[in-house]
Amino acid sequence: MNLVVSDPKTKKAYLKKIDSPKPFIGKKIGEEIELGLFGLDGYKAKITGGSDKQGFPLRPDLEGSNRKKIYIVKDAKHGIRKKVSKRGNLISEEISQINLKVIKEGNKKLEELLGGKTEEKKEEKTSFAEKAVKESLAGVGNAPTPPPTKKARH
Repeated sequence: MNLVVSDPKTKKAYLKKIDSPKPFIGKKIGEEIELGLFGLDGYKAKITGGSDKQGFPLRPDLEGSNRKKIYIVKDAKHGIRKKVSKRGNLISEEISQINLKVIKEGNKKLEELLGGKTEEKKEEKTSFAEKAVKESLAGVGNAPTPPPTKKARH
């Protein structure tokens, strides 16, 4: 399970992977929880949301932990509604991500505890066509090419 811990003072979010979601089972969106169990001593956070294993978001105004189809008003002026699937506000085993907002800080900064940003070499963003051209150009000159065949004209 992933915890996304947001710090409102620095306006940064940090990802923390945990093995057991048991401390969160049965909690609702809006409840407060101590983060000392997860290595964040002195920190207290409020549950602000999350999503399940299939990516459906939690919704604070839906009771329970089941997924439900609800109507969402897209355009009230024209009466346009859309039916969408959302999950209730109760955290269960099927939740894969929980969003938290820090309300009480500990002695150490979150960036120190959760690692912050690490300098990683990012791959260049290239399209599929550019990758194919690079691969084909890399093979030029390595293998002998067969002689061209003559085509008969009709």
